[in-house]
Amino acid sequence: MGDGHNIPVRHHTLANGLRMVHSYDPTTAMAAVNILYNVGSRDESRHRTGMAHLFEHLMFGGSANVPSFDGELENAGGKSNAWTSPDFTNFYDTLPAQNIATAFHIESDRMLALDFSERSLEVQRGVVIEEFKQTCLNRPYGDISHHLRRLAYAENHPYAWPTIGLEPEHIASVTLDDVKSWFYSHYAPDNAILSVTGRVEFDRAVELAERWFADIPRRNIQPRRIPAPGFPRESIVETVYGRVPQPMVVMAFPMDSYGTERYYAADTVTDLLAAGRASRFVRRLVYGPAEGIFASADASIIGSEHEGLLLLTARVADNDDSTISRACELLLAEARAIADPANIGKREYERTINNFEATFRFGNIDYLSKATNLALAEYHGEDINATVAARRSLRPEAVAAEADRLFNRTPFVTLVYRPR
Repeated sequence: MGDGHNIPVRHHTLANGLRMVHSYDPTTAMAAVNILYNVGSRDESRHRTGMAHLFEHLMFGGSANVPSFDGELENAGGKSNAWTSPDFTNFYDTLPAQNIATAFHIESDRMLALDFSERSLEVQRGVVIEEFKQTCLNRPYGDISHHLRRLAYAENHPYAWPTIGLEPEHIASVTLDDVKSWFYSHYAPDNAILSVTGRVEFDRAVELAERWFADIPRRNIQPRRIPAPGFPRESIVETVYGRVPQPMVVMAFPMDSYGTERYYAADTVTDLLAAGRASRFVRRLVYGPAEGIFASADASIIGSEHEGLLLLTARVADNDDSTISRACELLLAEARAIADPANIGKREYERTINNFEATFRFGNIDYLSKATNLALAEYHGEDINATVAARRSLRPEAVAAEADRLFNRTPFVTLVYRPR
């Protein structure tokens, strides 16, 4: 198993196109079944947003032969959850390994056919609309993603709206025919990855996969047509007002799509800036020479299958124009300093890579996290055990070059969110 850290991984593909990835873990009595569907808000149109997220909820509303998904799973000692992104919808179940067949049964049944009922649709529409109100309308900064994506992407690009959708009315008007069309256009064995981890032997997982999933037919997956992102040609500054406790500044820089060297270089830039208490933003902005201006400062990426965004984010201590302007200047100055490879210390860079490795290793100890990560690696055609080596092979010069492109040569969006 190589360096002793490697995750044991085995693969199996069913005749209908369903890919299974498996990792045996004898240290737990539990098992996880994770199904990643290659459908997200990038498959929506601007006139009907929020469908992918609505479907995350509808998938728990009962299926052809299983009236109560959660009821069946709970009777087997298990629990479930799901999440939706612009790129994927992911479902996972955990339960005692001896009851693993239950997860295969109920997951296969809702892949085969949902219980398409007006009652289920009515209930889940209400749940999703209420979630929209709570997270976007009634929470401080809740609509910041709406503003950022509107400014950063062309109007017709599906990343121009958040996964939860543009407005509740889009969900309120969804019909049962819309639901059926979405299901049969995206939810299919040939558009999904099944991941199984925990105390379940590979042969047993294959047997269960073939038994429960093999008779589900392939489907005609809706073609995905993603236009160019339409990033701003000139830098934009916009101020919005809301019921927020203090000003927030977000700078959004267009970055490369997942899987390229530039993508990983941008990710490393954000680690240098903001990963841990020894990072530049913490040492120099929150607690350093700029102390008193920043309540917090962070850097992150919206890692996307298509062109994404690198974000510099800060909460500013005071609401006056000069303090906000100074905060923007300092954020950008710290980011631009990385554009010179001479400014990236050897020890600092090694610490950043070590932090990445530690996060990766700890993030794959738990059998459930491992199930999700294996599904994503399978989707991307990656070897999960090569992740750390690939990051260690990334040179500081490549990171500096990407910082230079991002912060010195690329138009970007600055959103200032101020108290009303």
